[in-house]
Amino acid sequence: MRDEVTLRYGINPHQAPARAYCDGPLPFEALNGSPGYINLMDGLNAWQLVRELKEALGLPAATSFKHVSPAGAAVAVEMDEATRGAHFVEDLELSPVATAYARARGADRMSSFGDFAAVSDEVDESLATLIAREVSDGIIAPSYSPAALEILKAKRGGKYLVLRVNAGYNPASEMEQRTIFGVTLEQPRNTARIDAALFSNRIGKHTDLPDAALRDLIVATVALKYTQSNSVCFAASGQVIGLGAGQQSRIHCTRLAASKADAWHLRHHPKILGIEFVDGTKRPDRINAIDQLILGELGPTEREMIVGEPPVLTDEERAEWLSSRGDVALSSDAFFPFRDNIDRAARSGVKYVAEPGGSVRDDAVIEACDEYGMTLCFTKLRLFHH
Repeated sequence: MRDEVTLRYGINPHQAPARAYCDGPLPFEALNGSPGYINLMDGLNAWQLVRELKEALGLPAATSFKHVSPAGAAVAVEMDEATRGAHFVEDLELSPVATAYARARGADRMSSFGDFAAVSDEVDESLATLIAREVSDGIIAPSYSPAALEILKAKRGGKYLVLRVNAGYNPASEMEQRTIFGVTLEQPRNTARIDAALFSNRIGKHTDLPDAALRDLIVATVALKYTQSNSVCFAASGQVIGLGAGQQSRIHCTRLAASKADAWHLRHHPKILGIEFVDGTKRPDRINAIDQLILGELGPTEREMIVGEPPVLTDEERAEWLSSRGDVALSSDAFFPFRDNIDRAARSGVKYVAEPGGSVRDDAVIEACDEYGMTLCFTKLRLFHH
């Protein structure tokens, strides 16, 4: 029996009609709102990501998805006061599942504007309260408390998309298909398991891999499994802190991920945390102003939002603050073809690296990791996602 749902339109408004269907019952239902094509592309990928993170680490997991890639992903690791402030949740009491989402959204709040959220556990009132004040298009989760559901149903004028997924669902077939220009492509689903065993093949002089670093490598690698390739991911404290997705060159992935990781760290600087905004300044405007300030590109509109003279981070202050980083984990969805990726990663505090290996220049990458005191894991697993 085929089950299907009509969608508002396809990827673009002119691509209508559109539908989603499968043989047998659909694995989700809309408790509120009407799903679109991109909503389901984001939601179904996001659900798989958080389910895998929960299975691998045993902690509530969350992700913030945009345009079929995670802007952030995390597990429920307690936040210190600086991180709570940098993630705009210093005024909230957060449950574990809400903590996971706050970390996931805090990875790259600019990119998470209008996200699709996914969590591995029941959405409680704490998480619903957090989501209610963010700009978000929808959420997918295995269940919702009655109070949480009522909060979410009121969001976006009653149009906020709330999907309940069948947590026990697995596709009947191991094969997946895609039709492009009338041609159907078929392959087995990517069921590769990301767990501690994947990082046991440690290469080079440095083989230390503490539990926290292993956790962060798992977070980064599971995130890559659902990120448009090429992609490189930086993680720390149980969350993604920088992700470079969909770049044609791997060094561009690394540079993008590293720059996002640097910005994430700078948002914890006391000068940034101490910014006072004019009353009534909206949350997205505050986030944009902070981002522009960190980039050194604060415009006149953003200046008017800040009480008093905007803080300035000198080159010396930036360098000193960024040099305090350490124990950052990096994972790559394919091998590094040149050591320049390691050179750039080192400037962003990377100490643990995971990549498939198999390049003709592996020796150069190993040598670079040895020079920087990095632990290098060859996973022998490529994770392209298209």
